[in-house]
Amino acid sequence: MKTLSALSLAFATLLLGQSVNLMAAEKARQLTMPSGIQFGDLDHGNVMVWSRSNRDARMYVEYSVNEDFTNSTVVRGPYALGNTDHTAKLELIGLPLGKDVFVKVWFEDLSNQRVKSKPLTGHFHTISNKDDIRFVWGGDTAGQGWGINLEFGGMKIYEAMRKVNPQFFHS
Repeated sequence: MKTLSALSLAFATLLLGQSVNLMAAEKARQLTMPSGIQFGDLDHGNVMVWSRSNRDARMYVEYSVNEDFTNSTVVRGPYALGNTDHTAKLELIGLPLGKDVFVKVWFEDLSNQRVKSKPLTGHFHTISNKDDIRFVWGGDTAGQGWGINLEFGGMKIYEAMRKVNPQFFHS
C-alpha cells in the first residue's frame, strides 16, 4: 500500500510540474502589446497609430466614430518585426473632421492567425476648421521643489490648465 501511495504522489507531482511548465510556456507564447498604443501626426482627417508587439506579428486597427464600434472599419496594418523592435505604425486617412474617433489595436501572430493579442482601445478627436486648438505647457515648472508656494495653495496653475481641457499637453 505504501508503494502505491508513493507512486501516486510521484505521479501527481509529475503532473503538477508538467502543468506549471505548460502554463509558463503558454504565457511565454502569448502575444502582447507592452508599449500600449499612441496617436500622433494628427492632420486634417489623418492620424498615425503606433504600437509594439512582443514578437513578430501583424498590426490590425479597427476604428469608428461610435464608442460601441458600430459601422467600424478594420484596417490590416504592417508587420511588426525584429528589425523595428516589433514596432508598427499605420496612418488612418480620410477620417471625419471634428469628431471623436474610437480605436482598437491588436496584433496577430504571423504563423497562426488564431493567436492574437488582447486588443487595446483608445480615442482621439480630429480637428476641423471650426475647432479651437488648445495647448498647455507644463515644462519644468518646479524643479527641485522651487516655485511651490504651500501658503498660496501649491501650484494652482495646473488646475487652471486642466479647466482649459487642452487637446495637447507638453511638459
